[in-house]
Amino acid sequence: MGSLDQRRLSRLKRKKRIRKSIFGTQQRPRLSIFRSAKHIYAQIVDDATGHTLVSVSTLEQLVKESPEYNNKISVAILVGKLVAERASERGIKKVVFDRNGFLYHGRVKAVSDGAREAGLDF
Repeated sequence: MGSLDQRRLSRLKRKKRIRKSIFGTQQRPRLSIFRSAKHIYAQIVDDATGHTLVSVSTLEQLVKESPEYNNKISVAILVGKLVAERASERGIKKVVFDRNGFLYHGRVKAVSDGAREAGLDF
C-alpha cells in the first residue's frame, strides 16, 4: 500500500469518527467541505431529508472569473463567503461544520473563516 493510499485511508477513518456525532437538521444543516489537489467544494446538507440545500465549488464560472482566483487560500475564502451568502438567501443562519476528515488548517480553515465572515454561525 502506497503512502497516498494510507493518507486517504487515514482521512476516511477520521471522517467516519467525526460523522458519528455530526448530523445536519432542518434548523441546523451540515456544512460539508471537500478539497482535492486543485479544487474545493462546499455544500450545505440537510441529513434528515438527504437533500443538498446550497453548494459552491471552484468549478463555477463566478469563482473562476473573480480577481481572487490567484491562489488556493484566497479562493477558499471566496467559496466560504459565497456559500454563506447563498445560505442566507435560503434563510439558513446556523450550520454544523463538517471538515470531512481533513485537518482544520489551510484551505479548510479558510472556507470556514470566509463563511463566518459572511455571517454564517457555527
